[in-house]
Amino acid sequence: MQILFTLFLGLMLSFLGQLPVGIISITATQIAVQENFRNAWKYSFGVALIEMLYLRLVLCGVQWIMHKSVFYSIFNLITVVFFVVLGIAGFISAGKQDQNKKALLLNYRMDRFLLGLTLSAINPAQIPFWIIWTGYFLNLQWLKPGFEYFNLFTLGSGCGTIFGLAVYIYGGNWLVTRMKAGNRSLNRLMSLVFFVAAIVQLYRILKP
Repeated sequence: MQILFTLFLGLMLSFLGQLPVGIISITATQIAVQENFRNAWKYSFGVALIEMLYLRLVLCGVQWIMHKSVFYSIFNLITVVFFVVLGIAGFISAGKQDQNKKALLLNYRMDRFLLGLTLSAINPAQIPFWIIWTGYFLNLQWLKPGFEYFNLFTLGSGCGTIFGLAVYIYGGNWLVTRMKAGNRSLNRLMSLVFFVAAIVQLYRILKP
């Protein structure tokens, strides 16, 4: 019973954490709309793999990454710059492109699985997310310490991430098709998400 509960706990937490609109989720919609569902699923598996890796590191005791490591602070600043550059480039590209041109990130021939790996890897916000929630669950004893339980929790989180992105793959594709929104509008929305993500990340760095 505890095994199933641990698996379900990781799945539900990751699924709910994936639902708010963000760069990762909107990109899944873009790939589904502008390419195909197969590439969107490859992208989702790449995202899930990195998230599982981050979670497993957290469970092994890497809280020092957040609180003590200079590398983490530098990485956060690089992420802000990266998001701002992509946001500006996206708006410029959207202004020049026709309605059928792909988004800036999708113009490159990078395999969509690798794209998922990359975007997920430069999203450090998931580290504090998992530290906070795993600490909370461990204190409540909902998550039992131990190699087997940690692995099950991590596996559940990967499944939850994929299910959450599936909402954006199919639901987002349906919504864009229903609204008859062009790629230019979708790409501008993506640029806006990049700017918001950069502001949120900068706030996290600067807040006392």
